[in-house]
Amino acid sequence: MARERENTVSPRTVFSPYTRLFAVPGARWFSLAGWIGRLPAPMLGLGAVLLVEGETGSYGLAGAVSGTLALSYGLAGPQWARAMDRRGQSRVLRLAMAAFALTGVAFVATVVADGPRWSWFLLAAVAGASGPNVGSLVRARWSAVLDPQGRQTAYAFEAVVDEVVFVVGPPLVTLLATLIAPPVGFLTGVAFGVAGGLWLAAQTATEPPVHPVDPTAPSRRWSVLTPTLLVVVVTYLAVGTVFGGIDVVVIGFAEEQGATAFSGAVLAVFAGGSLIAGLVYGLVRPPGTLAARFVGTAVAFGLAAQSLWVVGSLPMLIACGFLAGLTIAPVLVSGTSLVESRVAPGVLTESLAWTITGLTLGVTAGSAVAGAAVDAWGAQRAFAVPALAGGLAAVLALAGAVLLRGPDRAGAPPAAEQLVEDDIKG
Repeated sequence: MARERENTVSPRTVFSPYTRLFAVPGARWFSLAGWIGRLPAPMLGLGAVLLVEGETGSYGLAGAVSGTLALSYGLAGPQWARAMDRRGQSRVLRLAMAAFALTGVAFVATVVADGPRWSWFLLAAVAGASGPNVGSLVRARWSAVLDPQGRQTAYAFEAVVDEVVFVVGPPLVTLLATLIAPPVGFLTGVAFGVAGGLWLAAQTATEPPVHPVDPTAPSRRWSVLTPTLLVVVVTYLAVGTVFGGIDVVVIGFAEEQGATAFSGAVLAVFAGGSLIAGLVYGLVRPPGTLAARFVGTAVAFGLAAQSLWVVGSLPMLIACGFLAGLTIAPVLVSGTSLVESRVAPGVLTESLAWTITGLTLGVTAGSAVAGAAVDAWGAQRAFAVPALAGGLAAVLALAGAVLLRGPDRAGAPPAAEQLVEDDIKG
């Protein structure tokens, strides 16, 4: 009996790696602020689709405008991150949040007032460019306060936070846009982003150290784009295309099925599967090196996306969405961990921001192509867009595997693995 008790692992023991993260002073508050600051990620793109489609009736135009916002967000993210690496997060975040609030409101006002269509694209681009990637800022804070063993657990937790955002955000923006008014969904996303960003800016004690530019050093503007980072970013382009395509196609498919108001809940199923997978991934011991894990999870993601070919009803979409969602967090966590393990500390925030840029550029392409596909073929056939993009992600990761050979900077085992072993051993 005593031996059975010794071999029993309690839930508290299993999840202790996560609880230990928040023993770090200030961690729970900067993580919570980051959670709120990330709510615009699922709300603005979907909110822009609902707003523009509601005003014009065109999914093609809605997808193009939403894609423009995502494109500018992706391109501007590394520039904001570079400025924060050099001047500090708090100082730059305050400036960014002021610009984000003004441009977001201006975009909505212009669409509602039926301004020139070119101005919709211009203001969508400016609003997207005004929003720094809050997720990369939080991950940089974790990296600054944890040793190498703690980072995979922290990154897995942040992947779960990302998925909680995508569980909450789509149903919320859909309900606000359909039950109250289309502009309300988008503006609520802006309000969450500004509140979370300013709260994070106020937490100066946990800021990563600043790395000022050495005026005598040669320019490193593009030196951050290492082979490892390039492979991850290019693969994430295809992964992001799946995300952008799904957003548009699910809305169109739900409308065809006479259940537009439930489109956000359907999208939340994808995120729910990813949330579960993220929690588990942070606690298990995946085999192989970080590079092998990244390639393996990308292939699993690509295979799961092929289930979208058989979608013919909302129940089938929910089942396929949950299956595909189970592969999302692992590929995102493994890619982030791989990049972090091989990057110089002075460009960590910028490097992490480039991975998000890959995703958001893919979202841009996915939104635009899927919107045109829905208009031309109908929503059911348009599921071909995210399915093909998922397959491409697997192919790109496999093709880039040769460039990923090399040692990881952090040779210690991931925290979740080591801490569970320590607890079991006493």
